[in-house]
Amino acid sequence: MDLSGKVTIITGGARGIGYACAERFVADGAKVILADIDEKGGKDAAEKLSGTGEPPIFIECDVGERLDVRNLVAQTVDAYGRVDVLINNAAQLDSAPFLELEEEQFDAVLKTNLKGPFLASQAAAKQMVAQVEAGGLPGTIINMSSVNAVFALPDHLAYTVAKGGLAQLTKGMALALAPSGIRVNAIGPGSIMTEMLEKVATDKDVSNRIMSRTPIGRFGEPSEIAAIAAFLASDESSYITGTTIYADGGRLALNYTVDVASKD
Repeated sequence: MDLSGKVTIITGGARGIGYACAERFVADGAKVILADIDEKGGKDAAEKLSGTGEPPIFIECDVGERLDVRNLVAQTVDAYGRVDVLINNAAQLDSAPFLELEEEQFDAVLKTNLKGPFLASQAAAKQMVAQVEAGGLPGTIINMSSVNAVFALPDHLAYTVAKGGLAQLTKGMALALAPSGIRVNAIGPGSIMTEMLEKVATDKDVSNRIMSRTPIGRFGEPSEIAAIAAFLASDESSYITGTTIYADGGRLALNYTVDVASKD
């Protein structure tokens, strides 16, 4: 995918899907700003990618903090003069039964997973609108959603609520920014083999449970999500806005479980 020269901010870019997106975008010629709350992880990620294309710039950022987000966009504009793509990938996961979920944890997850994309999108979109008004090309915003925008997880309630809200944020922003030609879409991954999933997928029972709801019969790879992000950021998707592309191995289409006994 040709992303030559596209100035791209990726939040939560130190690892997992965010890192895969950074790797793909650098390879496709983009100028990448890698943002993360983890300073060491972010710097290490930027260093690893420095030999594959134009070196990414790392900026420490807590996406739930308005001043951090304003600084992220301002530093991007200082470095490259514009913002073409924003990928809202930063997220955290709660893990507690509903009756035991603490208010502080609920607030923390929504701050990162829903308020963060709102703040980052608003700041980036203001810059994108200004660029359009000055005669430049419109940009695009990509939100990293989840199949859990549709499915509920009782032990990850805050995460589920945030992803559901992100689906509506995607639609609302798409409508609000369409007059400026700015496109807003989301990606809804299923079970993707990130570090988080690796920790539990080695358990045979857990793996079989995941496979029982995955018709395609395997885990997804972060690079497959990055490929969708590259498509949505490219001119090849110029008529797509306000939608979510679900990469879930067929899970959303499933209303039963798949027999995985033969896969043991």
